[in-house]
Order: sequence, then C-alpha cells, then structure tokens
Amino acid sequence: MNTLKNLKRYPTIKNNPLQAWDASDELVLSEVDTPKYLNLQKVLILNDSFGALSYGLQARDVTTYSDSFVSTKAIASNIEQRISLRSDLKRIAGNYELVILKLPKNLSFMEDILIELSNFLDKDTPIIFSGMIKHMSSGHFDLINKYIGETSTSLGKKKARLIYASFTKGPAVSPYPISLKIDEWSTPLVNESNLFSREKLDIGTRFFLENIPSGNFTKILDLGCANGIVGLNAKKKNPDAKIVFVDDSYMAIKSSKENYNNSFEDSADYFWTNCYEQSDLPQIDLVLCNPPFHQGTTIGDFIAWQMFNDAKKKLQRGGKMIVIGNGHLRYDLKLKKIFGNCTVINQNKKFMILESFRQ
Repeated sequence: MNTLKNLKRYPTIKNNPLQAWDASDELVLSEVDTPKYLNLQKVLILNDSFGALSYGLQARDVTTYSDSFVSTKAIASNIEQRISLRSDLKRIAGNYELVILKLPKNLSFMEDILIELSNFLDKDTPIIFSGMIKHMSSGHFDLINKYIGETSTSLGKKKARLIYASFTKGPAVSPYPISLKIDEWSTPLVNESNLFSREKLDIGTRFFLENIPSGNFTKILDLGCANGIVGLNAKKKNPDAKIVFVDDSYMAIKSSKENYNNSFEDSADYFWTNCYEQSDLPQIDLVLCNPPFHQGTTIGDFIAWQMFNDAKKKLQRGGKMIVIGNGHLRYDLKLKKIFGNCTVINQNKKFMILESFRQ
C-alpha cells in the first residue's frame, strides 16, 4: 500500500531497515475499504504499532488506544488529521461501529482489553483482529471465543491473517490488576496486565535486587521500571533519596505509582516516556536498569543503546549506572564504549551485573 511508505517509526534511527507497518496492517486497510465496512465511521483501534491503521482510517471518526509511549508518539507524528488518542485502558469506552485490534503478544493484556470491550460494546459490533500468522496462538482464539464470540478467519496473505468476530457475549469482570506477594517485598505488589513478569518475580530481577547499592545518592532512576520493584528496593536501601520511575508502558507507570504509594509516605517522580530521552527530565546520580531486548515482536539491542546513552546525558559527574543483562548480550562492551569504563560487580551462570560511572 503506497500511502504507508511515508510512515516513520519512532524514535527515528538513521538508515533504519525496519518499516512502520506490516502485512497485517495492509490486510486490515484493504478489508475496511470493502462495502461491508465502508460506512462504519466510528472506529476504535487498539495496539496500532506505529500508526499505519490510524493513518489509513484517519478520515473516519477514530479513537486509538496504545499502552506504549513509543507507539503513541509514532501515531501522533504520522497522522495528518486529528484523532482521539488514549493511553489508559479504562478510558476507551464509547459508541463504536467497528473495532480493530492488533493482537498483542501478551495474552493477559489481550484478556484485559477484551474484558474492557465487553463492558461497553453494543451487541453484534464487528471486531477485526489482525496479526502475522506466526504470532497467532490458540490462546488468542480462546480468549476471543470466551469474551467476544465465535471467530472466522481470512485467507493468509504475505504471512498475515485477519480474525473476524462480532460481540455476542455479555459484560465480564476483570481480574486485573493482579496482586502479587513476593518474599522480597512486604506489601503485595499491584501488577497491571501488560507488565513483564507480572505473575512472578523473574530470576534476573531477583538477582538484581541483591545487588542494589546504598550510599549518598540523592536521586535514583529506575529506568524501565515495570512494577517498580527495583526502585522500591533502592528506596529501602537509600531512604533519603528521591526515586524516579520511567517506562514506555503506561501500565508500568500506573503500577509503580500505586506500589510506591502503598509502601512509602513521601513522593516519587513518574515519567511515561521512551528511555530517558526528554531534555527536561531530572538529573540523577544513580541509574538502575534491566534493559528490554524486544519492542513488541521486534528483537534487538537498540533500546539498550538508547537507554545507556540517555542515562549518561543525565548522570551527574561521578554518578553510576548499574545494569543487569544476560551474559551473551555483552552489555559490558556497549557500556565501555559509551562511558569509557565498565566493571563487572557480580555475575552468575546466566546474568552479569555491570557498573559504569560518568567521568
């Protein structure tokens, strides 16, 4: 679809080989241009990756929801006309004639979305689910059948497929956010549905918690905070420090805020943003980071690179960055290139904990 070729991913990366749409986006836009859907003007789009769906339908009355700051920025920058953007799943309710949902990888997030839809959609509202065939699972179909109705599918095209359903079920009660009790924290943690490791504490984070330093830190950044457990432990070890929570996921920021407020009397800072890129974000003297190595279904080290570079710009001279990662990712080489120094402060068979300081 030629019109999509002008779309850009966010953030802009020079000579980026990745495009801002996929074959499933093209398939959706071709489908909604057929007589069956052409007159349906009030459209809700969920999980639009970089704005291809919103761009293709912007002439209609479109509301777009995304939990991701990166996706939201891309959508806003790629759209020529005004559409309604939502980042809070609890604020998507409306009277829609058509719903388009790009399948998320995370089935808990998928379930949360479908339950939310079940509480306001009119009966027989058509829903188109889109995705690449290799990322579709039986779990996706099970959830659609449970909360929406019977499914049918399109033919595959360019390794993409559409799933069709009309809303025939009734309102459902959401189990989200879930409450998680872990040995490492006295208060049960509030975990929204789109958080990484929302049902248990992953082994990498558990190892990281054992290696959080205490010292004369005044402002500590939990970069890529998820539910905030790293920042919470940093506060426990450094009670006089101000904690800054940052994540690309709106649900992560929401969870971190609730977990902090459930544990401490003072306030923290929260920023829904990409890495630590904004120029007006506060200076810090300690960064704690467990970088993600994927964005949706795209795997790579580009997020880690930006996190490390952004953190360095905002670190006070002499400030430290502490990173955990799988040994094979070789974050030590990246940190040494950026900071000019890197020390392995602990490691086990799977993970390395690294420290760099700003000279």
